[in-house]
Order: sequence, then C-alpha cells, then structure tokens
Amino acid sequence: MDIAHPDDHGERMRQQEIWNDDVAKGYDTPGTGMFAPEVLGPAVDRLAELAEGGRALEFAIGTGRVAVPLAERGVPVTGVELAPAMIAQLRTKVGEAVIPVVEGDMATVVVPGDYTLVYLVYNTISNLLTQAEQVECFRNAARHLAPGGRFVIELWVPDLRKLPPGQQAVVFASEPGYIGLDTVDVLRQHVVSHHFRFDDSGRAELFRSPHRYIWPAELDLMAQLAGFELESRHADWTGAEFTAESRSHVSVYRLPTT
Repeated sequence: MDIAHPDDHGERMRQQEIWNDDVAKGYDTPGTGMFAPEVLGPAVDRLAELAEGGRALEFAIGTGRVAVPLAERGVPVTGVELAPAMIAQLRTKVGEAVIPVVEGDMATVVVPGDYTLVYLVYNTISNLLTQAEQVECFRNAARHLAPGGRFVIELWVPDLRKLPPGQQAVVFASEPGYIGLDTVDVLRQHVVSHHFRFDDSGRAELFRSPHRYIWPAELDLMAQLAGFELESRHADWTGAEFTAESRSHVSVYRLPTT
C-alpha cells in the first residue's frame, strides 16, 4: 500500500504543507461534489444577496470555488489564502486584477479597504486549531467590515453521538474507492479527517487534515467578543430550518450599523 500523508501528529500538520501542489491541482472537481451546481449555486446566490452591492472578502479563498462565480455575478471579491499552491491554482482561472489575493493567515492578515461582507465557507474556520486563533479570526473579520457589515460562516456540527465511549474514530463515508473517517480528541475538540482513496490495483492514497470543531453556541460567543450579533442561522444555503438534527449550518453575523 502506497500512502502519501502529512506528519503523523495532527497538531503538527502545517496548513501550507497539507495544501500543497498535488492537492491544489486535484482539488477542483467541476460539476461534482462541492462544485456541483446544486451545492455551489445556492451559496453564491446567498452571498451575492448578503453583499448588498458592496465588496466581499473571502477568508481562505482556496482555488476560487466560490469567489470566481461570485465575481462573475458582479460582486467585487478579494481573497486571503495561506497556501501558495492554492493561489497558483486560482491564477489558472482568473488574474490578480479580477480577484486580488493577499497571502497570509486569515486570523491576522490585514487587507486594504472596507467590505460589506466577509465570508468563510466549507468548514474552513476549523482549520484554525486553537480557540484563540478562531476568536482572532472573528476580530479580523470585524476589522475589515464597514458598519452594518456581515460575517458569514459555513460550518459542520460535530456529530459526537456517533462516537461510543472509549472509541476514538468514526467512519463518515464509505463508498467504492473511498473511505473517510475522523479521529476525535474530545478533550481538545480536535478532529483529524482521514480520506482513503483506492485505485483499481488496490493501492491506497491517504490525505489527512486537522481541525478544531466548534459548537454553535461557542461560535456565537466568539462573535460577541468581536462585536457581532447573530442575524440568522440556517441548516444550508437555501434557508432550511436549523434543528437539533442538522449536520451543518450557515450562520450570518452582523456588526452594528453605527
């Protein structure tokens, strides 16, 4: 079995090393997965509405999955991205004049200008592995927003009910050619996601990424510390009701208008 993976210890995985050239080149799956029209379309529609004609800033812009179609809708988009390989992949789609990108940490980097919308999609805030960094991310979003501006976060809800006492891993996906499982450290709220992909010969490649999960109530407190109020929370981008059974949420936080 050939296995390609980052450092054996999730807490030591560096995001720049995880999101390397090989991952960036294979990240886009046009028309399927998170690039499927039924997944991407509602997200772009909602973000365009929330921008209210102003400028948008995407933290962890990646390869531009959301930013490119949002910019095509007429919303001026600027990005922040830590991994040079992901920026390079974005540049195969659009130039700097269309979507400017500042390389750096979304919790600390400062981008010129004021924005009506800052957004973080597809669980990316969990790539910050400490509570302190996540709090700073909220403060950094507030720093870039004009009065009344919004910070939007798409995030999964930890499903620890699937984790029996004494068990440290849970399978979240199993299909031909692919197995996904999470190992969980409940003391530190850390998860390492393991993605096993098998080819026809039976050889496997492993990609892993570390995360710090955040409960919705904890996320709301982080928002309050940065001066935000919760404006809305739904189970998805289409506005479905958020319930105790929802496995993810789209939360919209807003700064005071004055």
